[in-house]
Amino acid sequence: MTREESSGRIGLALAGGGPLGAIYEIGALCALDEAVNGLNLNNMKMYVGVSAGGIVATGLAHGLTPTQICKLFIDGEPKEFAFDPSILLRPAVSEYWFRMKKVPGLLTAAVSDFFFRDGATLMSCIERLGAAIPTGLFNGDELHYWMGDLIAKGGGDNDFRSLRHRLVLVATDLDSGESIPFGMPGHDDVPISRAVQASASLPGLFPPVKLQGRHYVDGALKKTIHASIALKEGMDLLLCLNPLVPFDSRLSSKPRSNRRSKHQSGSRLMDGGLPIVLSQTFRSMIHSRMEIGMTRYSHQYPNSDIVLFEPQHGDGEFFFTNPFSYSSRRRLCEHAYQRTREELWVRRHELVPIFERHGLELNLDCLRNPTLSLMNRQHHAEPRAKSIISNVEELEDTLQDLERFVKISKTRKVA
Repeated sequence: MTREESSGRIGLALAGGGPLGAIYEIGALCALDEAVNGLNLNNMKMYVGVSAGGIVATGLAHGLTPTQICKLFIDGEPKEFAFDPSILLRPAVSEYWFRMKKVPGLLTAAVSDFFFRDGATLMSCIERLGAAIPTGLFNGDELHYWMGDLIAKGGGDNDFRSLRHRLVLVATDLDSGESIPFGMPGHDDVPISRAVQASASLPGLFPPVKLQGRHYVDGALKKTIHASIALKEGMDLLLCLNPLVPFDSRLSSKPRSNRRSKHQSGSRLMDGGLPIVLSQTFRSMIHSRMEIGMTRYSHQYPNSDIVLFEPQHGDGEFFFTNPFSYSSRRRLCEHAYQRTREELWVRRHELVPIFERHGLELNLDCLRNPTLSLMNRQHHAEPRAKSIISNVEELEDTLQDLERFVKISKTRKVA
């Protein structure tokens, strides 16, 4: 079966999660691209991207393969296209200056209220100064410039209407709270690069993006994946990737490598301080919201198959890594690739009939091959001859597969 033989309307929905989320999605997509025969990730009927997922979805919609995206974001090759993570950390100088210019007027109004307005309190006067606080620390325009340049250098068009397949990038209208699907009719007349920026403008980190007189922020404010956009368009099969899951120490397994884990067995998340507590809280909220949505979709769209991939809840590799750290991106991308391969194997009995309904085939020989590596995909070694030791290891793997399947069944909902 060739990649062009997939049948039906197959869509892809990618959630956000910052740089770490993009790294997970790149690794997972490389695993899917390799292990699912007939699946062409550059020929999907529809792409839905939110925040970091929007960046990856845009690359796929413009013809970049998962391997090319991996080289671009993870290896920094080729250099003329490479993504420099430092562009996300450049100060929003114009926003700082805009807010500073407001200080004299706001301070005058606050003092005037305090001394001359009946009922004014010190707190109400201080609240007036809130308008002088910048709405974001970093300059999101840099992402727009980089994405626009990448599209142009790749010979593409920075216009939703020029794409072969539908690309939808979801942002939130700040003034109404409404989710806006850029790329759908009525919202397809803005540059793709600006829509990417708007979808990824997390409040507090990046200022809202002004488009056609409205201001937009991160698309994950109301929904995590926005899978309903694709399902309403009649997708027969929708593949969903969600990088952010809450951590469950009860499911935490012993690391396979000798590298010391940041999470020690038996330790409590509270010991990690406020950042860990906030991360767990945020992840729990958005994941609970996503689970509710997935359950609802299974009833609303009974004729559509929805398959969700996400990190295991006991996977400390992703939870305990700084979401904005690129220092270990190669290791994490390889980890996502290998864990997705494991998940495909564990869920093979569930996924094979689903994929077959849509002209796809799970390549079990590929999943059985222990030598495959994302970082060295062009130089795969042949499987080694089996020995008594490897047979024992195979038995252990089978038992571990069964254990992981039970755990995943408790934490995954696949329609």
